[in-house]
Amino acid sequence: MVTTRNYRRPVRVGIVCGALGLAMFSATAPALADNALDINNASQSEITIDYRCDAGAGVTALKAMVGGAQADHPSATGTQTSIVCDGTPQSAVVPLGPMSEPAGGEMQVRAALVDSTDTVISGQAKAFTLS
Repeated sequence: MVTTRNYRRPVRVGIVCGALGLAMFSATAPALADNALDINNASQSEITIDYRCDAGAGVTALKAMVGGAQADHPSATGTQTSIVCDGTPQSAVVPLGPMSEPAGGEMQVRAALVDSTDTVISGQAKAFTLS
């Protein structure tokens, strides 16, 4: 009597595992999207930012704050909610509230792409001499 093995079962298990892996990867794709920003310029009244975000990332606003490098709180903050998240490079100006620091000082500028709960999706900090 000849015994033959069933080779179809391992193939079927491989197909099911592959389909599950593909489903898990496609569900996490928004988290893997390229969301980035770069602070270009900062003044006492506004910050210019280049950014890119994917529509599925959940980004709802650009938020920024300016303060002294060693300060424990920001001197001014601002929010820009008119943003476009379609994966293409964009540019935005974030208006700042009144600033208590004089012009010409070295300041730390922080900016972030945030979601509806103010969770940072992508952020950056740079030092600027404010004009």
